[in-house]
Amino acid sequence: MGFHTILTLGYLIPGIYLFVRIWKLFVPRDSRFLYIIIFLILFLIYPLSNFYGEENHGILAKIAGTIANYLLPFFLYLFLFVLLTDLLLLINFIFRILPREKIKERTFRLKVLALIICLPVIIVISGIFNFNSIRVSEYNIDVQKKSSDLDNLKIAFISDFHLQENTPVRFVKRAVQKINKINPDLMLFGGDIVEGDREDENMKEFERILGSIKTRFGVYGVLGNHEHYSRQDKGSFFSRAGIKILRDSAVIFSKSFILAGRNDSNISTRKDVNELVSSLPDSLPVILMDHRPSEIRQISGTLTDILLSGHTHNGQLFPINLITRKVYDLSMGYRKFGNTHVFVSSGIRLWGPPVRTTGKSEIVVVNVSFTP
Repeated sequence: MGFHTILTLGYLIPGIYLFVRIWKLFVPRDSRFLYIIIFLILFLIYPLSNFYGEENHGILAKIAGTIANYLLPFFLYLFLFVLLTDLLLLINFIFRILPREKIKERTFRLKVLALIICLPVIIVISGIFNFNSIRVSEYNIDVQKKSSDLDNLKIAFISDFHLQENTPVRFVKRAVQKINKINPDLMLFGGDIVEGDREDENMKEFERILGSIKTRFGVYGVLGNHEHYSRQDKGSFFSRAGIKILRDSAVIFSKSFILAGRNDSNISTRKDVNELVSSLPDSLPVILMDHRPSEIRQISGTLTDILLSGHTHNGQLFPINLITRKVYDLSMGYRKFGNTHVFVSSGIRLWGPPVRTTGKSEIVVVNVSFTP
């Protein structure tokens, strides 16, 4: 069963609840036909655009797909507010806070309906602004120097760009301008950077923009699960963009530090982290990139000093972030596990609806001080 089929089923079941509860709670008899028409038109845009878009990539499919991307989070929060309304009605039934006559008033019910429609709209609009606002998350850490000649290292880290044909070029330009203003010593990409193939109209422009990043030690990255889905794991995008990909391999910067990168966990042949790290010299600090933060505790038991991951998007939409917090030891931000400094980015962009109600579109900057 395909991902979109599963998502569609998960969309339709709460939709039935929404339709029935709004019908019973808020819709007067003389407006029910109009309600059916409006609800069905809005609610069916996503599943219809999904199935139609698989066969046809014309302008109508693209417009419907764009609208659906905003309606998905809208219906999520509409569902939550209707659910909350039912919960409050149950509480009122038990404790008699408001008289039944008040609740049955048409004016009162229309005001409640307007509220539970407006609140999801406000949340989605706020999520759009949050998604399009690039923020810098800066951290300062101390790492044992060992035999390194460096005293300081500034790392810029980005994950989950999900570049594709409809990614705004201006957004990519803004991100790179911010990176160059940060002036990092080392630029790292944590996977899921590119979705599309070489035929996408904007890909050459993305390669040119990313290729303008200037650093002291270079630009490196690892692949994520979406590069595998779009077959960019075998593509030339990264070499053209000036990004050196590490595939269960490492680069030793003489008398400075070691940078290692893992294959994504969907690669069946990827090395065990102990195998990868144990093969490295123990005389220099070790920085490791792993797209998914799924083996944090195992990695913290190795000689890894810094771990950088992405993938989670911090759930992207509340309350999905509550799930990612349970799945991963760290879903977003920074925490030290043993002697390993762990950073998980919520990503600079997203895959799916361009709305972010949890996390932020971020560039992670790590200022490392190497101490004796």
